[in-house]
This record gives sequence, C-alpha cells and structure tokens, in this order.
Amino acid sequence: MPTDRSTAHLKTVEQRLLWLSHWMVHNANHIRPKQDGIKVGGHQASSASMVSIMTALYFSALRPEDRVAVKPHAAPVFHAMQYLMGNQTREKIEAFRGFGGAQSYPSRTKDIDDVDFSTGSVGLGVGITALAALVQDFIAAKAWGDIRKGRMVALVGDAELDEGNIYEVLQEGWKNDLRNTWWIIDYNRQSLDGIVREGLFGRVEKIFDAFGWDVVRIKHGALQRAAFEEPGGAALRDWIDSCPNAQYAALTYMGGAVWRKRLMDDLGDQGDVTALIERRDDAELAALMENLGGNCVETMTQAFDAIDHDRPTCFLAYTIKGWGTPIAGHKDNHGGLMTKAQMAEWQAHMGVPEGQEWEPMATVEDVEGLRDFLSEVPFFAQGTRRLGDARLDVPGIEMAPEREISTQMAFGKILDTLARGESPLAARIMTTSPDVTGTTGLGPWVNRRKLFAKQAMPDAFIEHRIPSTAKWNFAPEGQHLELGIAEMNLFLLLGAAGLSHSLWGRRVIPIGTVYDPFVARGLDALNYACYQDARFMIVGTPSGVTLAPEGGAHQSIGTPLIGMSQDGLAAFEPAFADELAVIMEWAFDYLQRDGEGAPDERTWLRDETGGSVYLRLSTKPLEQPGKRVDDAFRQGAIDGGYWLRKPGPNASVVIAYQGAVADEAIAAAGMMGEHRRDVGVLAVTSADRLNAGWCAAQRERARGNGAAQSHVEQLLGDLPGHCTIVTVIDGHPATLAWLGAVAGHRVIPLGVEHFGQTGTIGDLARHYRIDRQAIAHAIGALTSGKGAPVM
Repeated sequence: MPTDRSTAHLKTVEQRLLWLSHWMVHNANHIRPKQDGIKVGGHQASSASMVSIMTALYFSALRPEDRVAVKPHAAPVFHAMQYLMGNQTREKIEAFRGFGGAQSYPSRTKDIDDVDFSTGSVGLGVGITALAALVQDFIAAKAWGDIRKGRMVALVGDAELDEGNIYEVLQEGWKNDLRNTWWIIDYNRQSLDGIVREGLFGRVEKIFDAFGWDVVRIKHGALQRAAFEEPGGAALRDWIDSCPNAQYAALTYMGGAVWRKRLMDDLGDQGDVTALIERRDDAELAALMENLGGNCVETMTQAFDAIDHDRPTCFLAYTIKGWGTPIAGHKDNHGGLMTKAQMAEWQAHMGVPEGQEWEPMATVEDVEGLRDFLSEVPFFAQGTRRLGDARLDVPGIEMAPEREISTQMAFGKILDTLARGESPLAARIMTTSPDVTGTTGLGPWVNRRKLFAKQAMPDAFIEHRIPSTAKWNFAPEGQHLELGIAEMNLFLLLGAAGLSHSLWGRRVIPIGTVYDPFVARGLDALNYACYQDARFMIVGTPSGVTLAPEGGAHQSIGTPLIGMSQDGLAAFEPAFADELAVIMEWAFDYLQRDGEGAPDERTWLRDETGGSVYLRLSTKPLEQPGKRVDDAFRQGAIDGGYWLRKPGPNASVVIAYQGAVADEAIAAAGMMGEHRRDVGVLAVTSADRLNAGWCAAQRERARGNGAAQSHVEQLLGDLPGHCTIVTVIDGHPATLAWLGAVAGHRVIPLGVEHFGQTGTIGDLARHYRIDRQAIAHAIGALTSGKGAPVM
C-alpha cells in the first residue's frame, strides 16, 4: 500500500503531468507559428480525465515486464510522462502534432518514447492487449520461452466500448483461458457527440462477467469517501449515485456555487446534510464533487494494489472529462481547447511561473525528494523496454516435382515439410486461422505440431478410433492457435505475435490463413498491425473467381490492390509451386530483418528494413513448368517478375499475368505464336514489389541519380515502342494496368471488376474474359482496327 510520502509524490507527479500535457496542446494550437490557420487539436479534456489513472498505474502499479496500450486521446499525458522521466525531448513535445514531433497518438514506429502498442484506431489498442496475453502464454509454454510474464494493460476510453471488435476479443479470451490482462476504462461518460446513455455500463458489466472477467468499480475518491462517513454523508452518496450523467457534467462545468445551490435545493433542510455542505466553501465543495475515483490518485493506487491474482480484470474508473481545468464537464470539450485567457488564468491557478512552462520540476517544492522517488519507480527502472532476439536461420525450402498442383496445396506441403524437420525456425512458427484451418492448407502442419492450449486436451475422435484426417490434439507445446470466425482477432493476434521479439525478447514467426475475400473484414486491424511494424505472414486463400462453385460471396476482386497499397506488407501472388517455395524461403528471412533501409540499387526496394508478407494463393491446380534452379528465375520471383518466355527483338505483343491465370496466358501466347513472332510472356509474382521499385527509382532519378533503374524497367526497357502489353489477373485489372506507363506501351488490361457467381472455373474465366480465347481476341481486335473488346 502507498505511504503518505509516496502518495504525496504521486499527487505531485499527477499535477505535473496535468500541466505539461495541457501546455503541450496549448502551445501547438495557440503559440507555435501556423501556416494554414487550421486547428491542431490535441484532446486536452480527454487527457485530463486520464491523468490520475496513468499516474497511479505507471508510477506505482506497473513493472518493466508489463505492457500498455494507451488510449489515443491520452497521448499528451503519455508524452508528458516520458518527458518527465527523460525518455522524451522538449524539442519533440514542443513540436507535438507537428512535422517530426511527438505523434498525435502513441506510435511505436514514429515516437522516440517508450511506446508498447501503437494506438489511434479506437478499440484496436484495447483488443491487442488480450491477444498479446495469449501470445505471452504461447511463448511461456515452450522450451525456448523462458520469459517473465507481465500484465497486458489497456487504457480505454469509454466510447471505445462501442467498437464491436472488443466483444469479439472478449469471446476469444474466454475460449483461450485469458490471464494477465487489465482493461482500465476512463468512464467520463462523454464522447465526441454526446453523453453516454444512463445505465449502459450495467449492461456492459454483465458481458464482462459472462466472459470470466472481474469488474472493479471505482466511483468515489478519497474526499468523497471521507465525506460519506460524516453525518449526512449517506444522503450525499445516494444523490451522487443517482445523478444523471449529463446533469453531473453540467454542474461540474458551472462550479462550486451552482453545486451548492443544486445540492441545497435537493438535499438542504435536512440538518446533517446541510451542515456537511456548509462546512465547505465553493472551491472545496467543487473539489469534493469532482473527486470521483478515477480522478483520485490515492484511490486508483489502492485499487491496483488490491489485485493479487492473474484473472482478467476490468477497472471501471469514474472520471470527469477535463478534470481540474476550466473546461471540465462541458459537453463540447472533447475536441475543445482552453482559450488563451483561460490558459493564463489556469496557469496562475497551477502556480507555474512564466518562462518555466516546459520545466519538468516547475512548482515542485521537494525537488530532490521527487527525483529520488522517480529514480525508484519500478516500471522505469530498466530504461526503455525494447527487447530483441537473434535472427533464425532459414532452412532451404524445396518443392518435390509434381505434374499438377495448386499454390494452396503447395503451401500446405511446404509447411508440412517444415513440421517434419527440427529447424529452430520451425520451432518458432505459430500458425493461426479464423476457423478455416482445414480449408486453407494448414491441416498437415497442425496434425504434426498440434494445437496450443495451456492444458493438454486429447482428440476424442482419436480416443474413440473414429477415422478423421484432422488430429485435433491440444497441448502446451502446440504451435497452432485456433480462432473463431473473427478476422479482426486474426490480424490483432498476428500483430501481437509479430512484435514478440520486441515485447518479450523471443521471436515468433506468425503465419495466419484466411479466405482471401475476408482480408477486407479485418482490414483496419491489418493496417494497425503493419503500422506497428509487426512481422507476420498472412495467406489469403482461396482467392479470386477461381473459387468458382462458392459464388461471389467467397470470391475476391480487390485484394491485390490492398496488397499493393498497404505499407509494411510485401504482397505476392505466385502461380507455380517453385515460385512459392522461393518466395517463402525469402519471406522467412525478410520477416526478421531490421536494417538501415538503404535501397538496393538493383531494385530500389528497401528490403533490409524487412516487413510482413501477404501471399494470395489459389485452389486452382496448374500444370507445373518442371524444375527451375537458375538465378534469374529465383531472383525474379522475389523481385516481382521474370520472363517466362522472353520476347524477341520484334515482339508486338507481351502477355503479363499474375497468379492462377498462368495457364490461360501461356496458352494464349501459344495461340498467338502461330501468327506472330517473338511473343513474350511476363510472369508477375508481385505487382506490389514491381510497382514499389518503379516508384522508388523515379524518386531517385528526381534527386539527380539518372542511372537509377528498377527491376520492372529492366524487364520492359528493351521492348519495341509499338509492342502492346496484355495484362491478365484473377482480380482487379488495375493491379497490372500501370505496366504500360513504365516504358510507354499500350496496355489492354483484363481482369475481374464485378461480383462473381457460381459455375466452373472455365465458365467464370470465359464470362469475365480472362481465358485464353479472350486474351488472344483482345490482341486480334486491336490489330484489326476494331478496338479492344468490351469487358
């Protein structure tokens, strides 16, 4: 329990953080020069409601092994705290929300202070903490996972509880025996557009209880609890507990005199209650009424100290939005700012001398005592907590020759080969899937490596000798974490596992599979994971209209464009098994890279920085091209493309394809070869990497390096100017349509732009004109002067 001395220091820290966070926002909006006159923002009121909670948490409750996702709108408090502790610079916080300054919302990749989880997209920072706790359990159960477990903590804005992904996470946590997770809810009952409905959390609390969480309500601060012990205190408590949210906020904004009138109107002439009120002047009465539990550092410290178990716990901390400031309680304060006049008055109230606004120890009476206290705070004792782990050697990955195979089947065989081996890399792989394990190629891997659970659970079908291709054995050594049908959870889990080397100092190689069209269902969480620079492999399979019998609901169109546009994600769509083997071997190393990012002048891609990888695979079997081991093929498959059939010097047509339409493109080239010479076939394995290298080379040339040339420019640079490029993909045609701009060639883009339907693969290929006849006809119609056919 905190001593009187430590409580006094905590109160001092709280007031310092309150001031510094608000001055940071005020400086950005009212003092720092602005060119455009647009409001910078910064969420002063949302920071104020969190300051006591964060003081008690970081400066008393936490240990270095704990990890925290800070609610986005409390970023100024977080930066102020790190500044106070020497982990953030004055230069950065003076530039808060400016170019190169401290970020609007805590960011692992863009902030210099000790951010555990990036936040910004509300709700996702909450959910990732629970899934990080599952990853922590996964690691701790392994022979190589000697880690010290910590609590995964989320600081939650009450409005974030409207986000559906939070409830998906609650269910997943229950299924996987979630432990070591705290969610601390800033229950200020005010959101951007209104006041939270009365009684809402009573409903939410039942949900937490149903999924096995302990719920701790922290409604009254130390001042209020002391007042309740006075004669008449019970009546005051009943009044506070029954006061509607909107009324409480409005009275807070209006201050002590209005509080007095309202309380006297409602509770006066009752003797003891009247005396209780009259014993306090207006300022003291206002302080009493605003002393909710979440705004009392002593109360929050006691609440955290009382937890002596590892069960998931939700703290409901009642707070005043804008607590301690002139805008406390006002319904417009979410995006509101203190005016210059309000700030000047508040500065005097806070006792901060002019010229010392940025001074960490301004207003502190016992400077040496506070510094001694801060030097012993456990959470900060080890400095910043970015850990690391050595890169794992990647075993050679080869595919046994097969006459015909799909890329999804090849993916399963590659993982099965790894599962049969004893490589350190294979031991660190964690696979996961949202209830589509068996239909995305992971079955053989799971059969060999088992499913993860903290307690062993044998497969009842095996016990009863019932034949099945799936061996569903759960064990602590298991390496597959099965999820329910919630793609947001999938990407949050991949994000947490993809940060394992940094969070726990133990590298995990996460591989997730999902039906390709449903990548879009988890797109916000995918972007969130990439924004944190998490490292994982996501396999979207089956993909495209080649999933013909399933119809349009299970057929993807725009996912290649998602792969191209998503930062931090290298997207591939191989057609053949040997391409996939080369790409996966490269990808397992790429996931582990963390270099300086100097561009490779061969491609102008910054491959040394590493990143995550997206594989778009298919269930369509293709006849394989035979064994290929030449360096041009291997390197081309990684760089994004290679000549499957190199065009001759007089080529008038090149067919560029990506993915499962390879057979149609090859056949079309053969058909056209009867009438045309030198037809080329370009195998594109990654439109993403070809396009990224091309854009990077153009930027380098703009900087004055005229020799910069990307891989795609080298591939297309020798084509005659009159050559036409026909592009074809089982996806949106824009994926490859840009190829004509590389060297000024005409392009006929073929692909899928509309929802599919059921049928055979041949039916749909003909319908969407991505079959061999349509490819050949596109060229024939062009050269006959009739123009390209309508698609």
